[in-house]
Order: sequence, then structure tokens, then C-alpha cells
Amino acid sequence: MALSENTRLHYLTALGITVWQSRTVEASPVLAEMPSPSTRIEPHSLAVDSWETLRSQVAQCERCTLCTTRTNTVFGEGNPNAKWFFIGEAPGQEEDLQGKPFVGEAGKLLTEMLRAMQLTREEVFIANILKCRPPHNRDPHADEIHACRDYLFEQIALINPKMIVAVGRISAQTLLETHDPIGKLRGKVHHFQEKPLIAIYHPAYLLRTPIEKRKAWQDLQFALRSFEII
Repeated sequence: MALSENTRLHYLTALGITVWQSRTVEASPVLAEMPSPSTRIEPHSLAVDSWETLRSQVAQCERCTLCTTRTNTVFGEGNPNAKWFFIGEAPGQEEDLQGKPFVGEAGKLLTEMLRAMQLTREEVFIANILKCRPPHNRDPHADEIHACRDYLFEQIALINPKMIVAVGRISAQTLLETHDPIGKLRGKVHHFQEKPLIAIYHPAYLLRTPIEKRKAWQDLQFALRSFEII
């Protein structure tokens, strides 16, 4: 069902956009921007066939030194049969304490972004590339990504989503194996393991840079439009 004008304005206000005007999204037409899959598909070493088995493996993981500093692992949450899979970079302090992804102020904004797409956190699946918090919320190290990536790959295989959304620069660059900035990666349909992938700004970045929230709204429109034609 289409959003009512009042509902639309409520969601846009939550994103920090007080006035919405119909406009043509700057991104090129979706169909023209669907390249052939180019991202290398890494072999899985876990080969699990049970969601609970995978969750247990993550909870007990000692593959890297982050296991010595974590409070909780952050497996991810949402619908294990979701059509949308949102992937961030790593848990922060609040996520580490609660064992849940995207909580705190950035998590609240992500929830509002989902609402703007007429989605809820219960309908999608939300996870991170790393399942443990890096100390002081630093960027993930390459060896940590390598040690943890099989868990994410198995989540993708078990969920089999229709669309992957890379949330933020580090997630997008890691999944797409590129150094391109997020500004260059957004507004296009990429592929990861033969799944369509769209990159969006991280909610934490939007909180620090409110001027970019209008571009974030364009990205959400683009994601919805892309999802409909896949």
C-alpha cells in the first residue's frame, strides 16, 4: 500500500528532511546499471545447514583476538527468511553490551530508514561483517574480516535474500573488494555472491553529517525501485 502523505512526512522528518518534493533521483536508470556479477565467490568452510548451529558457532567463536575483549557476540537479528539483508561493518559499544546489531542512536535512525521503506526490523535481517566489537570502535582489521567472514557467508546462504544492502563505507568496500568511496558506490546495483547489492550511507555518518540525509532518502527510493524489478 502506498504511503499516505502524513505518514510520508513523518518518516522524512525522522530522517531529518522536513520538506519533500517529487524529483527525479540522480542515479541512472536501474536496468542500465546492473553489471554482471564480478565479486569473487569465496568458498565456505563452515557448511552448516542449521540456523541454531550457526548461532552457536558464532557464540563460541575464538577465531581471532576479538573474542578476548568482547562482552557478547552479535549474531544479528530479524527474519531468517528475509528478502532484505542489511549488513554493517562491526558492533559498537552498545551492540557489544546488548548482543544486538544497530542499537543506540544510529540504530534508531536505521529503524526509521526501514520505516520509510515500509519495512520493520522484524521483516528484514540485520547483521555485521564482524560478530565481535573491535576495541574503541576502530575499523575492522583484515585478519579479523578473514576470520569472521564465513559466518556472514553462511547467513547469506541460509537466508537467501533477494537484496543485500551494505550499510556504510567499510561494509560496501569490504563486500565489493574495492577502495572506491561510498559516494561513488551508492546509486548503483552491484553484486555479491550473485546477489544484488546496494550501498547506502551509514546511519552514524548521517547523524554526524545531516546535510547528506536527503541523499539517504534518494538511496532508499533507489533500493525500493531496484528491489521491485529484480
